[in-house]
Amino acid sequence: MGKAAIYNPYLDTLGGGERYTLTFAKVLAEVGYDVDIEWKNKNIIEKLSKRFGLKLSQNIKIVESVNRGENYDLVFWVTDGSIPTLKATNNHLHFQVPFHNVNGKSLLNKMKLFRIKKIICNSNFTKNVIDKEYGVDSIVLYPPVATDLFKSKRKINQICYVSRFSNLTQNKGHEILIKAFKNLVKDAKFNSWKLILAGGIEVGSEKYLKYLKSKAVNLNIEFVESPTLEVLRDIFGKSKIFWSGAGFGENESKNPEKVEHFGITLVEAMSAGCVPVVYNAGGYKEIIDNGKNGYLWQNSRELINITKQLVYESGALTRLSKEAILSSRKYGYEEFKREIEKII
Repeated sequence: MGKAAIYNPYLDTLGGGERYTLTFAKVLAEVGYDVDIEWKNKNIIEKLSKRFGLKLSQNIKIVESVNRGENYDLVFWVTDGSIPTLKATNNHLHFQVPFHNVNGKSLLNKMKLFRIKKIICNSNFTKNVIDKEYGVDSIVLYPPVATDLFKSKRKINQICYVSRFSNLTQNKGHEILIKAFKNLVKDAKFNSWKLILAGGIEVGSEKYLKYLKSKAVNLNIEFVESPTLEVLRDIFGKSKIFWSGAGFGENESKNPEKVEHFGITLVEAMSAGCVPVVYNAGGYKEIIDNGKNGYLWQNSRELINITKQLVYESGALTRLSKEAILSSRKYGYEEFKREIEKII
């Protein structure tokens, strides 16, 4: 079909947005494009493939520069909030983050946007902010989640949360979960329960992680640093409940970038039968049907009470686990691929 260029300035963070980018490249390659990804270190492709368990075709290559899509038929560009001057035949601009207060409607941006065929956002939450800030009408393409890689195993008394150990760009909310778990285990019913906090440590994590560990002393909390895909599959497979405090304490209207924009790890956990109990903010509200496939909480007391209710109420964990698995399937790879084919 021609040549495609991919640009993402955050590839080395190995997060959900990077999975999104790499999977977009995989789809383009499968439908016939030769795909070039801009990055200085060619080893990044091996790291990304290993981290996300993606098998990539030979027609995906790392190059030092894609020159903003010049001489390419299609470009997929992940923005840092700025609007680039893209030069491909078909230009697609992707917003992972709900940027705001960046003078998005400037005359220069409006001129550059004439060259953009599609503006793509990762959730309706992100779309609403971007459309208002830049004066555009973007489309939503939910992130691809490898739901087929995660399976429910024999469940044990375990709660998990998977998120980067960093508060540089978002409030990940680890501390509120540690405090809640400390109070939860005062209930004798939860004496045998364990909390696993897992996540990447690649960017801005050293001091934050040390601080979190100091708060977890003498509690049955395990920290798993930069887990492999196999380790994640085991954690999700065995855990009964998935907690998240992402965005806790933030005003999502004033600081939308500080809350979860979608929630890839949430969907991964759901596909493995974990029952979600997550903070009521951002993209989570698009995934969770409160009381049907999981729960949304507003404060620490609600988080604790909902968790107790799930464990004390006969059959509640089993019922919601089944619903979580079912609802996770609409975020799978095949749906993502179908939507991209419509877009391009």
